[in-house]
Amino acid sequence: MKRVTIYTLSLGALLSSCNIYKQYNRPEVDVQGLYRDPVSVTDTLTTDTTNMGNLPWEEVFTDPQLQQLIRLGLEQNSDLQTAVLKVKEAEAGLMSSRLAYLPSLGLSPQGTVSSFDKAKASQTYTLPVVSSWEIDLFGRLLNAKRGAKVTLLQSEAYKQAVQTQVISAIANAYYTLLMLDKQLAITEETALLWQKSVETMKAMKEAGMVNEAAIAQSEANSYMIAASIPDLKQSIRETENSLSLLLKQAPQRIERGKLEDQNLPTLLNAGVPVQLLSNRPDVKAAEMALASTFYNTNQARASFYPQLTINGTLGWTNNSGMGIVNPGKMIATAVGSLAQPIFNKGALTARLRIAKAQQEEAMINFEQSLLNAGSEVSNALTQYQTAQDKIIQREKQIFSLEKSVDYTQELLTLGTSTYLEVLTAQQSLLSAQLSGISDEFQRMQAVVNLYHALGGGRTE
Repeated sequence: MKRVTIYTLSLGALLSSCNIYKQYNRPEVDVQGLYRDPVSVTDTLTTDTTNMGNLPWEEVFTDPQLQQLIRLGLEQNSDLQTAVLKVKEAEAGLMSSRLAYLPSLGLSPQGTVSSFDKAKASQTYTLPVVSSWEIDLFGRLLNAKRGAKVTLLQSEAYKQAVQTQVISAIANAYYTLLMLDKQLAITEETALLWQKSVETMKAMKEAGMVNEAAIAQSEANSYMIAASIPDLKQSIRETENSLSLLLKQAPQRIERGKLEDQNLPTLLNAGVPVQLLSNRPDVKAAEMALASTFYNTNQARASFYPQLTINGTLGWTNNSGMGIVNPGKMIATAVGSLAQPIFNKGALTARLRIAKAQQEEAMINFEQSLLNAGSEVSNALTQYQTAQDKIIQREKQIFSLEKSVDYTQELLTLGTSTYLEVLTAQQSLLSAQLSGISDEFQRMQAVVNLYHALGGGRTE
């Protein structure tokens, strides 16, 4: 009895030291300094617990028409529908691993008709229910179930990542359309003004104030502006087509608002870096991949230990082994088997080494995904700050160029300025106006990118 007790305690200590039953725990990761301050020379970003990524997407994107498009995308986007199906596949896998704890049952009826030397044929039958039950002494089924559970969590994180990407892609495409609409409107308005300018030049030529070269140059610039309008219209069509594809619908016109009516958050809070571990779906998926390899390693360790299986049969037969009896009698058997690996230790050792290497690879990927997340947050913050600075200076530039155009036109009518100065001022103003619209779009895009980088877009 003492010997059995010693064997039992030794086996328990051995299993405990091998961590077969140990659950996955998140490893220590350094998240300090993941966010880089866009203006500080010390790269130290002052953060708080407020996180823009925790806001519902309806509070970030308040345009009613954009909200309608996002809802449609969440319902119909092909990638998101595929991600939902992957979650269902993982749920079925988890259910299968849980059912592995239960005995398997099967009905295996058999019948025989036999005759010896033309004697009367004898008929025998067996109607057994066969059962097999693996006793999970060494954690093989346990780790398989835990692995299936983290696979489900990984697929759910992937679905959330796709959902976040869909929301961000729709918002970016929508704001791109608003930018192009505004640029088209300004370009068309400028084209009309330049046509009037050509007429003015012709009238001034009649008065002897300008020559034919001035008219030709003015007409050429007018045609140049008119030629840029079809390109803008093409870009609008292509963007509408791309957005329609995100919504899983045929290419069509997208109803939308105006750029100047958009109201996006102006206070961007990135929160503390550790929140990326719970908010970023790709970081979460990378961690679940690490947990999956952890349980795969445990399964590889468990393969070194015996596998205990109980097989049983319960049913009826008319063949008792000594003679044929009708009606049949009940038959019941139970057999326990213990399978211990002996000659395949080399294969099991190789499998364990592979599992350990895969676990180390997953750890590297997890750490890298966290660094990538911090980099994306830092880039979005810098993009917003850059756009903000450019907008301030661009407004001053446009104001000065508008005055320049007015002054040069007045001077031209007075004969103290040349037509080239007028054309230069007009071209500079148009370029600045188009750049100003791009700056505003860049700021809006930075908000979308930061929301995406912080793991926003959850609907649950």
